[in-house]
Amino acid sequence: MSLNDPNWGRGGSRGPGGGNEGPPDLDEMWRNFNRRLGGLFGRTRRGGGDNGGGNFGMPSPARMGGGAGLLVAVIVAVWLASGFYIVVEGQRGVVLTFGKFADETGSGLRWRLPWPVQTHEIVNLSQVRTVEVGYRNTVKTRVLKESLMLTDDENIVDLQFAVQYTVRDAREYIFNNRRPDDSVQQAAETALREIIGRSRMDGILYEAREEITVKARQLMQVLLDRYKTGVSISNVTIQNAQPPEQVQAAFDDAVKAGQDRERQKNEGQAYANDVIPKARGAAARLTQEADGYKQRVIANAEGEASRFKQVLAEYSKAPGVTRERIYLDTMQQILTSTSKIVLDAKGSGNLLYLPLDKLLAGAGAAATLAPEALAAPRASESAVPAEGPRSRETLRGRERGERP
Repeated sequence: MSLNDPNWGRGGSRGPGGGNEGPPDLDEMWRNFNRRLGGLFGRTRRGGGDNGGGNFGMPSPARMGGGAGLLVAVIVAVWLASGFYIVVEGQRGVVLTFGKFADETGSGLRWRLPWPVQTHEIVNLSQVRTVEVGYRNTVKTRVLKESLMLTDDENIVDLQFAVQYTVRDAREYIFNNRRPDDSVQQAAETALREIIGRSRMDGILYEAREEITVKARQLMQVLLDRYKTGVSISNVTIQNAQPPEQVQAAFDDAVKAGQDRERQKNEGQAYANDVIPKARGAAARLTQEADGYKQRVIANAEGEASRFKQVLAEYSKAPGVTRERIYLDTMQQILTSTSKIVLDAKGSGNLLYLPLDKLLAGAGAAATLAPEALAAPRASESAVPAEGPRSRETLRGRERGERP
């Protein structure tokens, strides 16, 4: 059917099968709806026309009561169905009766009395919430009234940190604090200012960050538990810690000087660790040598004393023989260290005492110098024959001339 056909959409044209080929007529649908609605409420048309242009008469009381009851039942059913709500795992539902706490529900499909009798609020217990102190979103956007803190050594530190927390008790979280995030932020700032006020600048910047965060988390939890906020602090993270920008250069110089001091201390300690053990070792060695010398001297003295006592006992038995034996031993001990030959002039003159060990040592030294010593005598012997005959002849002539 063409769109220009005046009967399009009115059902006047039927195909060979008797069906309606065009879309439904909107006016006819509207009239059918009005007719059914009037039949529901018991309204009758005057004149019995179906064109919907007549006036409606008053419905009967029975029909009016039945239609109103059905409508009220539908409204009541919808109102009661509005009391259903779903609590996801990891969340808690808090039911309020006219604004007062009534019940706390777990996960699943739940029902409460519909509004305005009861209402409910869903609190996520597994969500990790974050509060930023000293900055917003990024470290560069600083909030100086929160970040500037005074240390124990009267320095100012610019500190930005973040606090992560979870909800532990849904009832306390909703009813005991109007703005829980602000309460956590104020408690975090208070706790950290107290800890920074008891710490030194160097420890805050370099050494004791982990210790500071642990103490801050514990103190924050104590404060929040005292206020019954229903919040559990999970982590405290220091994002940035530095001196104020106005004194940054001077502080960097002081830090470099401190590092140089520590370096020199370490070098001195290393030198001491190298020298002191050596000195202690030398001292221990000298002490041991002195102890050894002492023991040796004492042992020698005790031995000499014992030998003297033995000699004294023998001397008391035979003084002459012992005196001569001592004399001989003493002379032997003295002459062993000299290179001179001793001749006994009081005797027959044939007894000689020769130090054989010295002579053997001298013979060994002469053997090493033999080649050089023999070269000089040979040169002297070659010169002697030239003078020898002449001297002999002169001596012979003199002897012959002197004879009578």
